[in-house]
Amino acid sequence: MLVMRPAQMADLDEVQRLAADSPIGVTSLPDDAGRLRDKIAASDASFAAEVSFNGEESYFFVLEDSATQRLVGCSAIVASAGYSEPFYSFRNETFVHASRELKIHNKIHVLSQCHDLTGNSLLTSFYVVPELVGSAWSELNSRGRLLFVANHPERFADSVVTEIVGYSDDQGDSPFWDAIGRNFFDINYAAAERLCGLKSRTFLAELMPHYPIYVPLLPDAAQEAMGQVHPRAQITFDILMREGFETDHYIDIFDGGPTLHARVSSIRSIAQSRVVPVKVDSERADERSNGNGRQYLVANGQLQDYRAVLLELDWVPGKPVTLTPGAAEALGVGEGASVRLVAV
Repeated sequence: MLVMRPAQMADLDEVQRLAADSPIGVTSLPDDAGRLRDKIAASDASFAAEVSFNGEESYFFVLEDSATQRLVGCSAIVASAGYSEPFYSFRNETFVHASRELKIHNKIHVLSQCHDLTGNSLLTSFYVVPELVGSAWSELNSRGRLLFVANHPERFADSVVTEIVGYSDDQGDSPFWDAIGRNFFDINYAAAERLCGLKSRTFLAELMPHYPIYVPLLPDAAQEAMGQVHPRAQITFDILMREGFETDHYIDIFDGGPTLHARVSSIRSIAQSRVVPVKVDSERADERSNGNGRQYLVANGQLQDYRAVLLELDWVPGKPVTLTPGAAEALGVGEGASVRLVAV
């Protein structure tokens, strides 16, 4: 069984293995033992902290095969984007250039650097091994953290954002970066993202142009790359779009990838999930349903011992959910406890 749980320091080597294979542009998952150790330590402290509002906390989860103890995925949530350093984006805007005398009225697409999204909670660090891409396990790896938000709303903002990795080619070149960022730094996109992963995105962002950028002046390739998704990031984009996230207003300042945004109250996994009591069927050993079930993401309501799994259930709304002993053990719950569940 695959189980989503908080990352531990003992996971460091396995997490670095995942980070080494993550796409260029996932700067929140650098292939660097020191940065990953700091990430896990910060997560440990966040899970242990008593929190009444979203601040500097970050929560890092891993997806573990309980039979082999091998990690097959990871994901994270930052409670407040830009809490310790500005969170920059490009905002899509329209400027109007008009001349009454010449009877000309033009609307021009521009990009304005901003930190409008500072203070929102931020989904980061998503990765699953290639054999799980497109499977329901990808849903668990992404949406399991949303069930955590539903269980602990006081720890997060009213809105959630995430940056989706934008288009770059097999050589690590990004048309959007080459048209804008490379004019200010004599390095290619891949090198810039590696530098951001090891240090900080802020110092690069602060040297980017602060005046509006007129999109028609950019090369065609850069314009076409705006809002485009890297093929290896398509899975997380698709999952979050089904969750109700929107794409229209912001893009990443480095590769032009879409920045998704949603109100917590409108996110499907949060709005449609239900908290139900547990019954444990000691006579059943098979995790599958009896033939009339469907797949659900199921999470306990705990904090440091948070667990989420994917199960096939015969659950009837308004009734308790029946778990096998194995499923109950994986979730760390017993008879009479409660779990939160949502259909896949």
